[in-house]
Amino acid sequence: MTTSPRGEAPAAAAAAAPAAAHFASVCVYCGSSAGDRPEFADAARSLGAELASRGSRLVYGGGSVGLMGAVSTTAHANGGRVLGVIPVALEPVEVSGGSVGEVMVVEDMHERKAAMAAASDAFIAMPGGFGTLEELLEMITWQQLGYHAKPVGVLNVAGYFDLFLKFLDESTARGFIRREARAIVVVGDTPAELLDKLETYAPPRSLIESLAKENGGGGGDAKK
Repeated sequence: MTTSPRGEAPAAAAAAAPAAAHFASVCVYCGSSAGDRPEFADAARSLGAELASRGSRLVYGGGSVGLMGAVSTTAHANGGRVLGVIPVALEPVEVSGGSVGEVMVVEDMHERKAAMAAASDAFIAMPGGFGTLEELLEMITWQQLGYHAKPVGVLNVAGYFDLFLKFLDESTARGFIRREARAIVVVGDTPAELLDKLETYAPPRSLIESLAKENGGGGGDAKK
C-alpha cells in the first residue's frame, strides 16, 4: 500500500484533510449579450446552478439580458441567493430587463464596481466585452497591488479567453508582468473546476511588498 509523506494511506490522508470552504458570495462578470455560440449561455446557466448548489450568493451587474440573465435566473431558480448591482441609468426594464433576487441601485459605474467588489469573496469572468475585461483587469490589478487577496478566475468557455491568456503570457515573458502576479489569474474550463481551484487559492506577495523588500535589500527592477 502506498502512503503519504506522513505515513498515512492515501484514503486516510484525504479524509484527514479539511474540505475547502465554499464562498459566501461570488461576483460574476459576463456579457449582456449571449454571444454567437450556445456554449456561452450553457456555461452561464451551469455556473448559476453550481453557485446555488454550493450555497454561494451570486453578485452580478443586474438585469436579465445575455449571459448576465442566464447566470442570475438559473441561480435564483435553483434556490440560490442573488444580488444585482445596477446603475440608475441602466435600471429601466427596457434597457437591462427585469432583475431577480435582491437589487441594489447605485449612481454610476464606479459605485457599481466598488459595491460588487465589497460584497464578494471571489471574482469570476465569463465571456463578455469591454466592460467584462475592464472589471476583470481591475480586480487583477487590485490584487497585484495588495488592495485585496480575493481569488480571481476566468471561466474559459470554448477557449474564449485563449488569446487573452496568451497576451498575459507574452507580457510576462517581455517583463511587464511579474511571474508571481501572472499566477493571480486562475483558469478553469467548467464552473466546478474553476470554483474548486478558487476555493484553495493562496495569493502571492503583493507588488508593493515585493518592491519594498527589493529596495530594502539593494534594489531591483519594478515591473508593473
